[in-house]
Amino acid sequence: MNILMALSQLEVTGAEVYGVTLADELIKRGNKVYIVSDTLTKPTKAEYIKIEFNKRSLGQRVDQVKKLLKIIKEKDIHVVHAHSRASSWSSDIACKIAGIPLITTTHGRQPIHFSRKVIKGFGDYGITVCENIYTQLVESLGVKKEKLITLRNPVSCEEYNFSKIPNGDKKIVSIIGRLSGPKGDVCFDLLEKLYLKDEYLVQVIGGKEIPERFKKFKDRVNFMGYINNVSEEIKKSHIIIGAGRVAIEGILSGRPVIAVGEQEYLGLVTKESIEKSLNSNFGDVNPKSKGIDVSSVCEDIEKSKELSEEDLIELRDIIEKNYSLGKIIDEIEKIYYKQYVLKKKYDIPVIMYHRIIKENDKKGVHGIYVLDEVFDKQMKYLKENGYKTITFEDLKNGEWRNRFNRENKWIMITFDDGYKDNYEIAFPILKKYGFKSTIYLLGELTYNRWDTEKVDNPEEKFILMDDREILEMQEYGIEFGGHTLTHPMLAKLDLQEARREIFESRDRLNKKLGREMNCFAYPYGNLSEDVKSIVKEAGYKFAVATDSGDISFSEDLFQIRRIAIFPKNNMFSFKRKISGKYNFIKIKREQRKK
Repeated sequence: MNILMALSQLEVTGAEVYGVTLADELIKRGNKVYIVSDTLTKPTKAEYIKIEFNKRSLGQRVDQVKKLLKIIKEKDIHVVHAHSRASSWSSDIACKIAGIPLITTTHGRQPIHFSRKVIKGFGDYGITVCENIYTQLVESLGVKKEKLITLRNPVSCEEYNFSKIPNGDKKIVSIIGRLSGPKGDVCFDLLEKLYLKDEYLVQVIGGKEIPERFKKFKDRVNFMGYINNVSEEIKKSHIIIGAGRVAIEGILSGRPVIAVGEQEYLGLVTKESIEKSLNSNFGDVNPKSKGIDVSSVCEDIEKSKELSEEDLIELRDIIEKNYSLGKIIDEIEKIYYKQYVLKKKYDIPVIMYHRIIKENDKKGVHGIYVLDEVFDKQMKYLKENGYKTITFEDLKNGEWRNRFNRENKWIMITFDDGYKDNYEIAFPILKKYGFKSTIYLLGELTYNRWDTEKVDNPEEKFILMDDREILEMQEYGIEFGGHTLTHPMLAKLDLQEARREIFESRDRLNKKLGREMNCFAYPYGNLSEDVKSIVKEAGYKFAVATDSGDISFSEDLFQIRRIAIFPKNNMFSFKRKISGKYNFIKIKREQRKK
């Protein structure tokens, strides 16, 4: 996916650290990411393009929108993610014109005024970094709950090693944050309380220049300015004072943290106060704040001596659970893809067949066939309209992220059970058009025994493909996946029996194919969360269902929804089913039936 991050800032901010962290992890996963901002300080693998969002006249806004539209077109951008009010306003207009989704992350308290209520600028979906922001947006700005989620700042927790607090007669107290704006006011008040204390070595990290009013502290305070190795300075410190990501990094490093931000002084972070700290992003967000009183900072520094190493480790564990980079970016990626699918009303169609037969062949009782002439017409339509057939082998290692690129008009053709007619009839037609498909095989059966032994509605006997036929198709490029040993309703089995069906079929089929399979199909589409877990444990990368799963292909790669093709489907119906929009119709129909 091609993603555009939009920031507005004149010096490094928590939003920039958030955006760069997010961008680099998304790039590592195979996405392309671009960043637009007034300035960019943190190093990143993303391409940076300068747009001065802090210039806010009408003409400058129009120019910003034009620049954004040019980038969106040239870079084939699928989603814009804005991290500030100034960038979100221009991005909102550009995204509406371009017809792509805008995601916003709100990092702090929002001003409440009439124009903000009328033109919210939160895009198609909003992320808040703490609960207090979520509450404010819903209660004060009227943002709909279903368009909003709280996901904390993603942090690569493993990069911050827990270390013992250094020895020393004097405590090194590090205040980390800007010297401008509300945080500058907080920093000034803190220094008023601390700078004459001989028992502390006070240092301030952050800020490009020292404002005039701070110069009276210079003889006793070390102003370090902006530095790249903040984590190293945290390790040298005894106490960390700050909010947001500063507090998070301090706790991860094993340091006592005094949480104070733009809106609230929370004091020493302990097991008892951690939840309140999380809710306010460690003091940055409290819409009901009546001012910040830092008078107890010296007392809190002394209290920090009471925190044991076990207390600090427990606080780190809480942070790891709440700020895990991998888990949070998993959710953000899902939001990107889901919002793109909702906006475009499209995702890659995954169609499902069973048998392909000739007119005079046995049709069976259950009607799970398509006539060869019809199948040929369907494949011809796909070929003539520029569709490219792909398999799950093509999508492994994150290649599914490229499914919306403008050059990729993909479709997936799947067959369940591996009937002999798949080789005798379907295979020649697939070869005729240069197409691939995925066929799901049984590990134990040679015919459709699961159907013929039904008491109430038995099917006729149909033979499955033999090993020679399977290997010939594989040599051509047909993909094969697992479908259990005997085609049971997996969710109705004892979990040990379900495990046996999944694992033993995998082992037998892998041996037959001479390779590891990537994908699995649940018989009858019958599954549960426990069954999905077993399929993942078996080493499969993807699993397909039938009439369950999300409209977004990547929402759950172990419950991918498929579209069944039946004998009664005429060409109009087939075209509708492979348009990429059909699942929207199908899911609405299913919801009406509930």
